[in-house]
Amino acid sequence: MKVALTGAEGMLGHEIRKVFADADLAALSLRDLDITDLDGAVSVIKEIKPDYLIHAAAYTDVDGSELDPERAYLVNGAGTRNVAMACEEAGCPVIYISSDYVFDGAKNEPYNEWDAPNPVNRYGLSKLMGEKFVSSLTNRFYIVRTSWLYGKNGRNFVDTVIRLLSEKDEMNVVDDQTGSPTSAYDLAVKLKELPGRGYGIYHITNSSYCSWYELACEIALLKSAGTKINPVSSDKISRPARRPAFSALGNTMLRLEGMGQPRHWKDALRDYLKA
Repeated sequence: MKVALTGAEGMLGHEIRKVFADADLAALSLRDLDITDLDGAVSVIKEIKPDYLIHAAAYTDVDGSELDPERAYLVNGAGTRNVAMACEEAGCPVIYISSDYVFDGAKNEPYNEWDAPNPVNRYGLSKLMGEKFVSSLTNRFYIVRTSWLYGKNGRNFVDTVIRLLSEKDEMNVVDDQTGSPTSAYDLAVKLKELPGRGYGIYHITNSSYCSWYELACEIALLKSAGTKINPVSSDKISRPARRPAFSALGNTMLRLEGMGQPRHWKDALRDYLKA
């Protein structure tokens, strides 16, 4: 089976390349495919003729999206439209990686796949634009929402905390934002299982949830760090983009499709820190 991958140089892209090492994988970086170019996207994907495509290329800077929304809309919205149109012309299904930030965080319990999106920032809106394009331009699609992703080869909260624990005696972390920390490796494993299942929207995260503060404390515990971690409210930290207060995702469709529940976020984090 031939698989195409956009965003191959990104954090998730690196893990997908590891997990799909035994597959016929066409790993596309920005040098190979500029997703903002419709004609180029159609030409490249039709030439590859994949059995399916994983669309992991994205502009993931949440605050940057708030300051420069047109860039987010171009890459995450129009770029995803181009990929969806190219996949439709090439006759292959598309797996689109979306985000928990399409939700407003007001539900206060994990979001299911059928809950109505309502993003509170420009990044979330741009990812929702991508979802709308995928679902309207092709009938064979998987929209995969994930959250709080971490892994090697990319900026992420876990690696930032690890670095700060070695540099600081004290640090402040928000305790009023809750989500599902997710290993990029664990997500890649589930993505490999997805083709052949029913099309539609899937939430794929490690199981259970916590606040950013609780996540930082768990990292400090596993690293045996003596840094003092202080819980603070979001309004004490000035950032351009508002974040949803509760964006944990429920993996309902995975269970309904018999794919099983991903492991607990603490187990995934422990393995990541060991590595």
